[in-house]
Amino acid sequence: MSEPTGAARRRGPFEVGDQVQLTDPKGRHYTFTLEAGKNFHTHKGSFPHDELIGSPEGSVVRTTGNVAYLALRPLLPDYVLSMPRGAAVVYPKDAGQILAFADIFPGARVVEAGVGSGSLSSFLLRAIGDQGMLHSYERRADFAEIATANVERYFGGPHPAWQLTVGDLQDNLSDTDVDRVILDMLAPWECLEAVSKALVPGGILCCYVATTTQLSKTVESIREIGCFAEPQPWESMIRNWHVEGLAVRPDHRMIGHTGFLVTARRLADGVEPPMRRRRPAKGAYGEDYDGPGSDRSA
Repeated sequence: MSEPTGAARRRGPFEVGDQVQLTDPKGRHYTFTLEAGKNFHTHKGSFPHDELIGSPEGSVVRTTGNVAYLALRPLLPDYVLSMPRGAAVVYPKDAGQILAFADIFPGARVVEAGVGSGSLSSFLLRAIGDQGMLHSYERRADFAEIATANVERYFGGPHPAWQLTVGDLQDNLSDTDVDRVILDMLAPWECLEAVSKALVPGGILCCYVATTTQLSKTVESIREIGCFAEPQPWESMIRNWHVEGLAVRPDHRMIGHTGFLVTARRLADGVEPPMRRRRPAKGAYGEDYDGPGSDRSA
C-alpha cells in the first residue's frame, strides 16, 4: 500500500528538496529548501546545506560565527505562515477550528471558495487524504497560481484529490453530493442558493468572514434561505504563556481577532427549520423587518 501524498516528506533524514526550519537561540525561525552545494547565510555566519542533507531531523548545526541552530521540518502551521502570499492566509488557529467544527473527515467531498494563498487548501487536503475530493474555486488567476505553487511545494507535487477552478463559485459550481462547503470570501451569502443545492442532507456549510457586518449578513441570510438548521457563529483567540521557574504569566501579546466562523447543517429537502425559541432582543431588528425571528413572522 503506497503512502499518502506528502507523507514521505514528513519523516526520515533530511533530503534534497526538503523544507527546513531553523530556530535560533532567541526562538526566531528561518525556512529554506535544501539544495546540494548551497550555503545558508545569516548575519551570524553561514553553513553548507550539505551538512544537513542525510542528517536526522532535530539536528543542530553551527554557523561560521559559532551560533547553534536547531533544524526541523516545518509543521504545516509554520509553513503556511512563512509561504509566499497573494492574499492573506487563513491562520492555523482558524484552520484548526474549521477542520474540527466543519467535521472534515478522510474521504470527504469538499468544495472551497476563496483559495487565497493556499493555506486552508493545504489543511483540507491533508485531512481528506488521497481518497477525498477538494474542488477549490478562486476568482483571481494570480492568487490561484500562488496557491498552486504553495500547495505543491508542501506536498512535493500535485495532490491527487485537488481540483482548482478559476472563476466565481456561483457561476461554475457543478459538484453534487458534496459533504462540506467552506466559503472564505467577501459575500458568502451570494453563494448560498448554489451551495445548498450541492450539499447533501446533513452536510455542513462553514463561512469565514472578517467583520461584524459580514457576520450579521451571513447569519441572517442562512436563516432566510430556509434549508439550513440554526447557524452557529463564533471566533477564537490564542494567548501563549511564559513559563520560567516560578515566573508563570500570560504573554503580553496574543493572536486576537482574525475572523469569524459560521457553521450550519443542511436540512433534508422539503423540511422547514424548527421555530427558534429564543426571541431576539427588542430593537435588534428595524421596524420594517418581518423576517425570521420577528413578531410578524411568527
